[in-house]
Amino acid sequence: GNYKVKPSEPKIWFTSMSSLAQVLSDENRILLNMIKDMEPSSISELAILSGRKQSNLSRTLKTMSSYGLVKMEPYQRALKPVVQASSFQIFAY
Repeated sequence: GNYKVKPSEPKIWFTSMSSLAQVLSDENRILLNMIKDMEPSSISELAILSGRKQSNLSRTLKTMSSYGLVKMEPYQRALKPVVQASSFQIFAY
């Protein structure tokens, strides 16, 4: 409802450790760093840089976007991935 997150509370919540492990896998953290460092202008360019298939990359970026890790910005005639979070502190309750 009207609950407001306090500044000290987590910004991203995962429903399970399994989903956390999938989203923040070694491969996906490497991808986040690649986006941050190389600033590709499109998913196509990122596919070339990463050696991953564009369809797989699109699904991964959509998932990361839903958690607020990546933002997809319109750029020319494509979507440009932009990293929103690249370092993490994990708290398990």
